[in-house]
Amino acid sequence: MGSIDYNHDAHSAPGSEEPARQSPEELEEERRKIRRLQIVVNMVMQVIAQDPNISLEEASEMVADTRRLALGMFPDKELAFNLIFWPRLQRLMRERFRMQ
Repeated sequence: MGSIDYNHDAHSAPGSEEPARQSPEELEEERRKIRRLQIVVNMVMQVIAQDPNISLEEASEMVADTRRLALGMFPDKELAFNLIFWPRLQRLMRERFRMQ
């Protein structure tokens, strides 16, 4: 699996000015937020997978809340959420509730 370059500006053209770099404090804060989101997603997935009494509606609300949290933490990263976490959450919901 490749690594992500958080300092790369996808909108800059080759040969253009170098984008402003994040400070070490900003990078550390971003790492903390990423780790926090990973923990939340993993916890939500564990609850949905393991709680025999959770309803489809409750699980769906947990998934929606997780998405809102992620987009609140990273407002400009909806595509990343859709590519990284959404397929995992969808697969779990299909398996857990035998959805098509």
